[in-house]
Amino acid sequence: MNIPKQRLAVVTGGSAGIGEAICRQLLDAGWAVVSMARRPPAFTHEHLHSIEVDLADRAATAQAAEEVARRFAPDTVIHNAGVILPALLADVKLDDLDMLVDIHLSTAILLAQACVPAMKAAGFGRIVLLSSRGALGLATRTAYAATKAGMLGMARTWALELAPHGITVNVVAPGPVQTDMFHGVIPVGDPKVAQIAASIPVRRLGQPDDVAHAVRFFCAEEAGFVTGQVLYVCGGTSVGSLTL
Repeated sequence: MNIPKQRLAVVTGGSAGIGEAICRQLLDAGWAVVSMARRPPAFTHEHLHSIEVDLADRAATAQAAEEVARRFAPDTVIHNAGVILPALLADVKLDDLDMLVDIHLSTAILLAQACVPAMKAAGFGRIVLLSSRGALGLATRTAYAATKAGMLGMARTWALELAPHGITVNVVAPGPVQTDMFHGVIPVGDPKVAQIAASIPVRRLGQPDDVAHAVRFFCAEEAGFVTGQVLYVCGGTSVGSLTL
């Protein structure tokens, strides 16, 4: 096992919300971080790098993944980027499903294919996929839930394949978290925000740092005996009902 003196993670969607919180926490812990997103992060740091890419563009994502692997050889891949595109079954567009397949699944595969060879050579690596409590089922989430659920099976498969090489693969599945994406579905100030918070067993909405803490756990060197797991950071909504 060859753990680098300074850990380096690539974080998709690192420019806002949960992704930004993950970047900040890792940087505060002394890591180097590469953000892959449509726009650069709103803050700077001497160990923060940015690659601007539309992850819905498969060819551009493949090129960016190869660049990340070539320039940085990250020992950790955190696939956080996501889009909801809510719609009832009758209104689901297959083009939207294709888009979410590219963002949620194809991007993860392309990044892993680019970065895993260096992890294998080092005998050490961490992959964390950000799924969603919505993978368990939620009205208007056909395309979103399908692709986020796909992450669970993909991670369990990779965990088995990569464990002999010192590479762990795990999933963090957030519940309702106050981000721009959340408020893109339920506007700030809408009474439904307070209603949702009251319906969560812990009686509050999640914050990006709540999720980032869980991601850091899976990324830790000490977490090498944990792989193929799903951690719901959801305030208890994965064991109860949730209505958005």
